[in-house]
Amino acid sequence: MSLMKNERAIILSMWEKMAPQAEPIGTETLERLFCSYPQTKTYFPHFDLHHGSQQLRAHGSKILTAVGDAVKNIDNLSGALTKLSELHAYILRVDPVNFKLLSHCLLVTMAARFPADFSAEVHEAWDKFMSILSSILTEKYR
Repeated sequence: MSLMKNERAIILSMWEKMAPQAEPIGTETLERLFCSYPQTKTYFPHFDLHHGSQQLRAHGSKILTAVGDAVKNIDNLSGALTKLSELHAYILRVDPVNFKLLSHCLLVTMAARFPADFSAEVHEAWDKFMSILSSILTEKYR
């Protein structure tokens, strides 16, 4: 699966709107993940998981920074995500299904924060992009 030219343009355009709000979007995405899928909390036993905690904000920011790096390297996603894939597969041993859950929570957060911009076309492009990211992040598990 690969992105079409128009889908890349949509990803880049939406990212320009998201980038200035990366930390709050990342934090909200994580909070949504932990609320909707409480089993994902098991990977964060040392975190303060209360609403808006410094640890949630810092990790949410890391997640959105990684998404931003992927956007910036949209033509070489595998290369851009190799280290992150290795970290999650070999060191953190995160169940790969969690990437899809996080992707879903990010899409919901985007829809909530940018309702006028989050058209069906934007949703489709970002869903495809996040599916590609999830797939790449699970490559080291195979």
